[in-house]
Amino acid sequence: HVSVKNYSHGCTCPSDFVHGARAAQEPGAIVATLGSLGPEPPVARFSTRRKSVFAETYNPEEDDDDDGAKVIYPKSDVQRQRLAESVKNILLFRALDKEQMQDVLDAMFEKKVKKGDYIIKQGDDGDNFYVVERLMIGNYNAYVTIEPGQEPKHIHTYENIGSFGELALLYNMPRAATIQAATDGALWAMDRTTFRRIVLKSAFRKRKMYELLIDSVPMLKALQ
Repeated sequence: HVSVKNYSHGCTCPSDFVHGARAAQEPGAIVATLGSLGPEPPVARFSTRRKSVFAETYNPEEDDDDDGAKVIYPKSDVQRQRLAESVKNILLFRALDKEQMQDVLDAMFEKKVKKGDYIIKQGDDGDNFYVVERLMIGNYNAYVTIEPGQEPKHIHTYENIGSFGELALLYNMPRAATIQAATDGALWAMDRTTFRRIVLKSAFRKRKMYELLIDSVPMLKALQ
């Protein structure tokens, strides 16, 4: 039996936490994380960042609770279809099985934004992962401040597609960029805990499966 936490899809969230365009510039970091779960985190570029208050760590090897409470935000059939369309090409989710993808669809909630809203701010703690709604017009600009006191530099624009916010969650580090809505739009969000349990636990299980496969084949084991 699976216990369920039920939330309203109309939940409103502060517009000052999300992560930015680092994903667009460092796809290799994401791949490395999914492949080994043990990469060195990206080198901090901003010496003035405050220490994250989210200091907890998540070790998938110690998480044996497959029947724990699942987060579910109720959605209409139309909303679920829109969400499925938005996440189907997200790199982080490609390794998930069908059941895990259903968990992703259940756990994400819709966030409407207005032009000028800050979705995340550089240096803030990260507690949500965001996917851009593909079936609604919405553009989001990513900015990075290289040195304190300097004007933020525009580095990327998300135009009706893409995702951001994962590196702060994967590496337990502050947001590396600021994301601001250039138009009215809609995003899909997933909280930090659920994101890490689904993505990191899936990667960990696949790694263990490959390790067992290598150990079971003498020729492959000799290559280790």
